[in-house]
Amino acid sequence: MEATGEFLLPFELKRLASAGKLDEQEAFLKQEGIPHRRLGKRIVVSREHARAWLTGVIFTPSRGINLGAVR
Repeated sequence: MEATGEFLLPFELKRLASAGKLDEQEAFLKQEGIPHRRLGKRIVVSREHARAWLTGVIFTPSRGINLGAVR
């Protein structure tokens, strides 16, 4: 089955995280630093972020503009 679309399908996320429960999946994503959003009873993960994580890209969360660096 060919994967299409911007976001991982629920079964793909289960396979990636090796977990069936949402809390376990979310814990895996947080531990690995994979950007995601939890929307009620589902987790949204960009397919692009999952691929980048597989290649070793490290994601750093943005906290907005660093006003301390502005002169």
